[in-house]
Amino acid sequence: MPTHPQPAPVSDAVRARKVLIAVQHFADLPNEILNALTQRMSPCHFDAGQVIYLEGEPGEKVYILEKGWAKSIRTAIDGREQATIMLKAGELFGDEAVFLDAPYPVTVIALEKIEMWVIQKQALLETIQRYPVLAMIFIRRLSGRVLYYIDLAEDLGLRNVQARVANTLLKHAELVDGNLIVPRQHWTTLDEMAIRLGTVRDVLSRTLNALEGEGILKIGRTKITIIDPKKLLERGRV
Repeated sequence: MPTHPQPAPVSDAVRARKVLIAVQHFADLPNEILNALTQRMSPCHFDAGQVIYLEGEPGEKVYILEKGWAKSIRTAIDGREQATIMLKAGELFGDEAVFLDAPYPVTVIALEKIEMWVIQKQALLETIQRYPVLAMIFIRRLSGRVLYYIDLAEDLGLRNVQARVANTLLKHAELVDGNLIVPRQHWTTLDEMAIRLGTVRDVLSRTLNALEGEGILKIGRTKITIIDPKKLLERGRV
């Protein structure tokens, strides 16, 4: 049956709208559609380490991250984890399961205290039926995610660990005061980095130490400074 959600309080409605327009492709939506989505959004929060949903659970909700970081992982039978994507503020996720009427394909875990918004499956589908332009927005989003996973498959399948490290660092580097740096979140341990790169802690540690020993980068507690981006780029082509 059609859902008839109650309008969110004014303060929540303002927050929800800001969250929506921060999502890629949503900022240019007409006010009518933004308001319709806002009325169907509910806030929630998770603490660090909490599971947002498990791989295999029914896909009943779409999530939008307002604040904090989470990770999306697949887990092998032997317990090994492979991170598929690191989720930050402005990310919308869970939609692939909702549209396929399928279980969630990954497990998503909060890396720190996070604030999020939830849209129930039926409420989202009804809104899309009412405003078909939303379908095109989600098609664009999901197409971008497909290209991301193609790049990830290439990275994991065709490049060695050093090349993966080099490409990942270059992709996330920022120019700060004339220095090329990669900020490290407080949860960015070697273990978490290894999960993202499809390797183990010891191999990653040796790789980073080798690059630092060659003067290509400098590893700090809060950042990694790229000293020689040209050489790092060459290592990424291996």
